[in-house]
Amino acid sequence: MRTLTMTGLATMTGLASVAALSLMAAPAALAETGVTAETIVIGGMGGLTGPSAGLIIPQLNGVQAVFEEANAAGGIHGRKIVYTKQDDECLPSRGVGAVKKLIHEEKPFMIVGGGCSNAAIAQKPEVIEAKIPWVIVASTADSLTEPVNPYIFTTMSAAWMEVYGQLQLALDQGKTRIAVVWQPDAWGKARLDPMKQAFKAKGIEPVSIQEIAVEPTDTTPTVLQLQATKPDAVLLLLFPKAAVPFLRDAYKVGLQPLMVGGSPLGEIDVLAKGVGSPDSVKNLRAVTAAGYGVDDPQVAKWKGIVEKRFGDRFNVLHMYGISAGQFAVEALKQAGPELTREKILQVMSNLTVKTDTYAGPLECKPTDHQCHKALGIFAFQDGRVTGIGVTKPTR
Repeated sequence: MRTLTMTGLATMTGLASVAALSLMAAPAALAETGVTAETIVIGGMGGLTGPSAGLIIPQLNGVQAVFEEANAAGGIHGRKIVYTKQDDECLPSRGVGAVKKLIHEEKPFMIVGGGCSNAAIAQKPEVIEAKIPWVIVASTADSLTEPVNPYIFTTMSAAWMEVYGQLQLALDQGKTRIAVVWQPDAWGKARLDPMKQAFKAKGIEPVSIQEIAVEPTDTTPTVLQLQATKPDAVLLLLFPKAAVPFLRDAYKVGLQPLMVGGSPLGEIDVLAKGVGSPDSVKNLRAVTAAGYGVDDPQVAKWKGIVEKRFGDRFNVLHMYGISAGQFAVEALKQAGPELTREKILQVMSNLTVKTDTYAGPLECKPTDHQCHKALGIFAFQDGRVTGIGVTKPTR
């Protein structure tokens, strides 16, 4: 046992005392799933393959970078974190099997993962049934954390926050003819309803609500219908695979009002490359959970770690994972050496953490597990994605 190898404990009396303490301490630690004297197993799931892998892998690499830094510093109360992941391909049909395999075969103490709402919504009942703590990294659907569930927390901005923030940004710039473009999947549906509520709360009606496919090839007919309504702002409820063709076709026909996207469109420079012209995104703003641009000095440390360790191009997606990982590490520290799921749930229900990659603190309360409230506003300027402000949406 680790306690019996310590130097300076050579007397029988000392050994007996240490052994007694170990026996007193061991049951709680060793009886808890995923916890041994040396390790804490933490699970993660997300789209590691498939069309969304490019969005999800950086998030989970951000989580892993934090855990590896914690391990290099000695671990959490002497225990090293073992981070094990399952591929759900961001698909509901794959999500349930992946989280079941994670929970019942990998047997983690807690989960820090989930980057797609579509899969996460399907996984939620399995997590609740297993009564396993879950820190959501980037899935945003409101239904994941509303109403409050004792096992589920999110360090990502919820869907309602981003859509309220998108609309508020347009209104703050004096826009009055505001349209919405959305993609008809579970993620899009989870944002469209809060968006309609946001309009209603402001006492205005969108001039148009247009639907485009999740992976369209030509959005010109939709763009022309939208153009006919003469919007001065367009709010985008789209992932990049839909946003790139839309931005391309809008630029082609000369539709260039203010456009405001959410977290999936945070890599504006990548969108510009996809369209083929930086001018196509000159009026695009992204409201995201991250608080800094990738070249800002506040995140320079993590940029160096991520690029050296994974060979990734550091971006806002890594920032989501880093904040989720730092939240989990702080919760594990505060839960103490006698780690149980009950303890960490209590800690997370009242935890405030200022992470390195978000503009505002993560603040969880027993009545509110949507712990992230401050959103960064980003634009593509001078060849780089730059933070131009912060907003705190309210309902």
